[in-house]
Amino acid sequence: MEVKAHEVKGSLVDNETRCTHYHTEKDRIAIKFYCCQTYFPCYQCHEEHGCGHPEVWPKKEFHRKAILCGSCGTELTITEYLNGNYKCPNCKKNFNPGCHFHRHLYFEV
Repeated sequence: MEVKAHEVKGSLVDNETRCTHYHTEKDRIAIKFYCCQTYFPCYQCHEEHGCGHPEVWPKKEFHRKAILCGSCGTELTITEYLNGNYKCPNCKKNFNPGCHFHRHLYFEV
């Protein structure tokens, strides 16, 4: 099965979507921003390289695929990500649980 590559914009430092702002072992997701439908590793990358008009994902859109696992390239719905215990359901790699603190910058809470 071929993994489709998705473009991730921002200040990337490796091929698992880590950036200059967040680059620990578990920082391996990118988030598609609702406003520009573009993947960025974090809100700071979006501020620096994005559309300039940040909007959060409304709850009614949580069924949409907007999270990219930087390890295997799997796209997750927002619901899958939020309920996934900080782990990719495909490759089982851990995600950073600290992302919880920034949830309001990406998703309607």
